[in-house]
Amino acid sequence: MAVKCEEVEKNLVKLTFEVSSEEFDKAIDRAYNKNKSKFNVPGFRKGKAPKNVVYKMYGKTAFYDEALNDLLPQAYETALKESGVEAVARPEFDVEEIKEGEPVVYTALVTTKPEVKLGEYKGIKVAKIDYTVSDEDVDKDIEAARQKNSRLVSIDDRAVQSGDIAVIDFEGFVDGTAFEGGKGEDYELEIGSNTFIPGFEDQLIGASIDDLVDVNVTFPEEYHSEELKGKDALFKVKINDIKVREIPELDDDFASEVSEFDTLEEYRADVRKQLEEKAKEKAEGETQNAVIEKAVENAEFEVPEKMIENQINNMINDFAQRLSYQGMNLDMYLQYTGSTIDQMKEQYREGAVKQVNAGLVLEAIAKAEGIEVSPEELELNLVDMAKKYGMELDKLKELISEAELDGIRKEMEFQKTIEMLTNNAVAE
Repeated sequence: MAVKCEEVEKNLVKLTFEVSSEEFDKAIDRAYNKNKSKFNVPGFRKGKAPKNVVYKMYGKTAFYDEALNDLLPQAYETALKESGVEAVARPEFDVEEIKEGEPVVYTALVTTKPEVKLGEYKGIKVAKIDYTVSDEDVDKDIEAARQKNSRLVSIDDRAVQSGDIAVIDFEGFVDGTAFEGGKGEDYELEIGSNTFIPGFEDQLIGASIDDLVDVNVTFPEEYHSEELKGKDALFKVKINDIKVREIPELDDDFASEVSEFDTLEEYRADVRKQLEEKAKEKAEGETQNAVIEKAVENAEFEVPEKMIENQINNMINDFAQRLSYQGMNLDMYLQYTGSTIDQMKEQYREGAVKQVNAGLVLEAIAKAEGIEVSPEELELNLVDMAKKYGMELDKLKELISEAELDGIRKEMEFQKTIEMLTNNAVAE
């Protein structure tokens, strides 16, 4: 393939590459076969008209767009390989004039990886980070376990108090009209949790089972629903039940129920051990981040804006994927939170800049130090992944694409580079 590469500006090149007329004709035929049933030709049933008749009636141009899109991915990949250009964001494509019997010429404006001039990265001085685990930390963790293992018990000998769980039916009205989303039945509301609109929970204190309570509130000005912002509302509430948390006694029986240990003393010692391990991991992580930040600060480079935008989009796509596991999509989330996609992008910008900067500098350091991941190291990592997911190694390899494998290799390379930097850092 003939490929021409021109530098347009810093970190932006124009690639010009072509596809032969024969390959283009084959792509047009593929597009025709895929779409022939959509064309009406007098005297023929749909999809049965000869190809030359369809071409004569509608013209080959009817299939150009699909043929061009069909050829583009492979042609672009080949152009990148032959030119040695390393793209870091989706390019802007264009097609020059298409003439019968001549090659199709594509152009692509490609954002390229910036050159990184490394500064000092060995012997970096960072503040010594150390977290100690106190008796209070251990007590707090154990108390959280007690709360988690508490059970709700219904009571009927007193009215609602702060800290109780009130089981309620409710319906909300604005200007005498019920509004959407303002109704619930047997809702368990913890009094004092500030789950509902400010002032709602306080007005239930003192109510007894079967009481009907009128709760008057005002929706906050920053409320997520435009229709309800700043509006006065009346909630009709019925108290169905009152529950309190019954917290287990702190003794050997509790320890044996929540752990593998028979005594409270053994359980407490294990809690301390786990907290100390977490504290060590936290200190190591913060030290690594400090070293990376200093290495980035010492380096010189300019990051193309498209590279940042690409990272922001990747982060939002990851977030949308996590939302899907909860039965929610991004549009629903934005509507619920009252935010926009542009506001969300702005929120992700700082993190995206840090990730891109760190990636560029770590990659440059790995190259300078000759840090690589051997096939044996990669294989061991895949073995661990297979165990983690409860899969056969061969099956895992079948599911992992080449691009994903490169991502795993790159992440391992980064980790080795980070360990090298941290081992050579000076903690003060």
